[in-house]
Amino acid sequence: MIRIENLQKSFGTHWVTHGVNLKIPAGQMTVIIGPSGEGKSVLLKQIIGLIKPDSGHIYINDVDITTLKKSDLETHIAHIGYVFQFAALLDSLTIFENIAITLLENGVSAERALPIVKEKLRLVNLDEKILTSYPSDLSGGMRKRVGLARTLITNPQVILYDEPTTGLDPITSRIIHELMHDMQVRLGLTSVVVSHDLNIFEFADNVALLIGGNIRYVGPAKTIWQCEDPWVFQFIRGLAHGPIAEIGSR
Repeated sequence: MIRIENLQKSFGTHWVTHGVNLKIPAGQMTVIIGPSGEGKSVLLKQIIGLIKPDSGHIYINDVDITTLKKSDLETHIAHIGYVFQFAALLDSLTIFENIAITLLENGVSAERALPIVKEKLRLVNLDEKILTSYPSDLSGGMRKRVGLARTLITNPQVILYDEPTTGLDPITSRIIHELMHDMQVRLGLTSVVVSHDLNIFEFADNVALLIGGNIRYVGPAKTIWQCEDPWVFQFIRGLAHGPIAEIGSR
C-alpha cells in the first residue's frame, strides 16, 4: 500500500527524516514509535503530502506522490484519512457540521449528508443525539471518536493517526485502541499510527522505530516485548542507557 524509499527532510541543520525506508502493508496496522521530537508526525505529513520531502520517494499504490502536481496529488490521496492529535474539531460548528464538513463544502445538502453522518457515528459507537452539541460539550474520548467519524466520512482506504490517545486516561485509551482495531478489521483499512502509548502493540500488526532520522527497526508487534534489538529494548522499557541515549548526547 505505502512504500517509502530514502526519504530526506531537514529543517535548517536538523534532519527529521534522513534516509527513511519503510514498507507499510495493506490491510494491517503499522505503529511508528520513537522519542519525542524525532519526526514521527512530520513523517505522517509527508505521507499525505502536507509536507514535501527534500528528496526520496513515497509510493502509494505504486505511484510516487512526491512527483505529482498539487491537483493530481489531491486526487491520489483522496482515499487517505488523517486523524489529528487533538481531533482538530472546529469549536464554532456543531458535531454534525464537524463530521459533515467535507460533504457540505463539496455541495452535498445537509439533508443528504445526515444519514451518512449518522452511519459514521454508529461506526464509532456514538449516539446521534450529540449531533446538535458542540465540541466543548463532549469528553476528550468522545471528541477523538468524532474526529475519527469525520475521517470516515470519505470512506478512506488508509487512515493515518497522529497520537490518537494523547491526553486520555488508560480506560478511554483502550476504548480508542479497540475502536481503531475494529475499524481496521471491519472496513479492511490500512492503518498507520504514530504513538507513545505502548499498549497499542496489543492491537497492531507491525512496529517501526524511528530514531535519529532513520528507521532502526521493523518487526511484528505481537512479539515486540521479546525483541532483543538494543534500540527497541531500550525504548520500550524506558531505560536511561543504551544506543538511544548515545544519540541524544551527541
